[in-house]
Amino acid sequence: MKNRILGPLSAALLTACTATSGPLEDFELQQPVTIMDAPAPSAAATPADGGLVEHGKYLVELLGCGSCHTDGALIGEPRMDRRLAGSHVGIAYSDPLKTTRPGIVYPANLTPDEKTGIGSWSDEDIIRVIRSGVDRSGRQHLSVMPWPAYGKLSDGDVLAVVAYLRALPPVAHLVPENVRPGTPARAPYVHFGVYRSKH
Repeated sequence: MKNRILGPLSAALLTACTATSGPLEDFELQQPVTIMDAPAPSAAATPADGGLVEHGKYLVELLGCGSCHTDGALIGEPRMDRRLAGSHVGIAYSDPLKTTRPGIVYPANLTPDEKTGIGSWSDEDIIRVIRSGVDRSGRQHLSVMPWPAYGKLSDGDVLAVVAYLRALPPVAHLVPENVRPGTPARAPYVHFGVYRSKH
């Protein structure tokens, strides 16, 4: 159980839960990095319309993509050589108070690496996953990735994000496979969410 990490909770709840043994005793409070600069695009990969790429970079920073898709950022230890290259720390999407083996999503590599990233994806594949959470194999992503909000991006904004991601230097970084509920995790993960006491 040492690979489970709890995301930010209120101090009162943390104190109450850690004062005695309980369902959160195997967790440790983390300080995730929530704001970080997006990496610079590769000069060799930048298309003629550099303004589109720069706008995409601005949007990726604004949307906070790096806080999940950068290795180590979820636990406050971002690997700057793996910005937007996916995370070996996952995000649990079930209640830690109810299940000891949650389903876990490991944020994907967003760089244009052909084998471990989105290098072999079409623009349409990338646009679909941003806007609807449906990947190119037809799987629906959970709203751990806030695609319901990203669905409201304008066509120009989505195209700018795609242009920026295509212009990044490819980083070979294979992230762990997602974990189904009830299955033991082989890589660390965090729980996101705020829990309110019923009292």
